[in-house]
Amino acid sequence: MAATYNILILGASYGSLLASKMMFGGHNVKLVCLPAEADLINKEGFRVRMPVRGRKDPVEIDSRKLKGKVSAAGPADVNPKDFDLIGLAMQEPQYRSPGVRELLDAVARSRVPCMSIMNMPPLPYVKRIPGLNYDALKVAYTDASVWDSFDPATLTLCSPDPQAIRPPEEKVNVLQVTLPTNFKVARFDNPKHTAILQQLEQDIEAVRFDAPEGKIELPVKLKVHDSIFVPLAKWSMLLAGNYRCITKDGMRTAQEAVHSNIEEARSVYNFVFDLCVKLGAAPADLVPFEKYAAAAESLSRPASAARALQNGAPHIERADKLVQQIALQKGMRHPAIDAIVALVDARLEANRKKAA
Repeated sequence: MAATYNILILGASYGSLLASKMMFGGHNVKLVCLPAEADLINKEGFRVRMPVRGRKDPVEIDSRKLKGKVSAAGPADVNPKDFDLIGLAMQEPQYRSPGVRELLDAVARSRVPCMSIMNMPPLPYVKRIPGLNYDALKVAYTDASVWDSFDPATLTLCSPDPQAIRPPEEKVNVLQVTLPTNFKVARFDNPKHTAILQQLEQDIEAVRFDAPEGKIELPVKLKVHDSIFVPLAKWSMLLAGNYRCITKDGMRTAQEAVHSNIEEARSVYNFVFDLCVKLGAAPADLVPFEKYAAAAESLSRPASAARALQNGAPHIERADKLVQQIALQKGMRHPAIDAIVALVDARLEANRKKAA
């Protein structure tokens, strides 16, 4: 009989996508979120809508009908030691907010295996990449000190490749998947911790959904990889797509960011690809530009970083700056990346002045 795990996920919007997959396998999930979200999830569960190839209508997963149970709570109401695995599914700047910061520190000290599902890899994960000056990378983090208590051996990174949104006209417990790709997670240092991920991978692989036409396979799997560089495939996509959605006075869709100047997008993408190889990735760990460019055709909204800037956010995840700083340590730089970093710096500065 396979084990049933208790899993804690910080962040209910993106977190509910992975939660829905785990709950199919009978695992129980607790989501940490805002009070209004927690009340709604505890009362009504959550819904995840996802497109399935070959079907006109998306499938709707209702958490109340799944084998595992979901509950939700605020950051002060959970003890990390009660869980077998912890997922981090908030945006990086949120981890320094009151309450969340203390919970993150308790997560770190608990030494429970922890999987980050952020675009911005936590600093302790970056420390699993040999040969970098880690102190020099702190400038890319909103507040790098929130990661101080972590042991890099207990932290891994899961690439948040599936794209999902909360439809603005719906309640906050509804998530709509717009790009149903797989989550790619790197192994932990400890094989016992990795075994938890492998069991979840198998359970999610085995899921069949009861649709009117019979049992169907659902997209969005969890894939466990031996190489710690596999989740870094996301860096090329972020720099060529997500951050290039940001313009001087507004934003554009990811599709426009990639396809309106495909040569620049390709150049940025391949520069970051080459950087990852220099850090130790095998080319097979990464995703070729053509495959990404094809997926970007369907990305009809601006990336979350661009939307946050547009909405006046004083802080956003700075994977752009992290990649720039790592590249500089390897004697590499790209003018388009320098321009992106300068533009984001300027727009954040303007947002902070406006808020002051």
